[in-house]
Amino acid sequence: MIPVCRLEDLPKGESARLETHPPVAVFHTDDGDLYAIDDTCSHQDASLSEGWLEGCLVECPLHAASFDLRTGRPTCLPARRPVRTHRVTVDDGVVHVHLAGQEGNAA
Repeated sequence: MIPVCRLEDLPKGESARLETHPPVAVFHTDDGDLYAIDDTCSHQDASLSEGWLEGCLVECPLHAASFDLRTGRPTCLPARRPVRTHRVTVDDGVVHVHLAGQEGNAA
């Protein structure tokens, strides 16, 4: 479990980038939901945390590929491969990411 920031420090409609390997992006949607995905577009090396958030979709800033934050699946070309999703929790007002594939964590 990796602490990201206080929930109050991640406004709705914004994202935060974790410098993990690989990097992870945490998104706070306008509806108040929190999602975490690998931060690198599966089409080309671009940071999804720098993209445009609309609902549960993030658009890559490089070639406009779009990903569903709930599943990691691309919703349009040019991306064809999904990005990995990670579980997000809030404990005592602090946002945490549980990296997928690490022992004791579920995506």
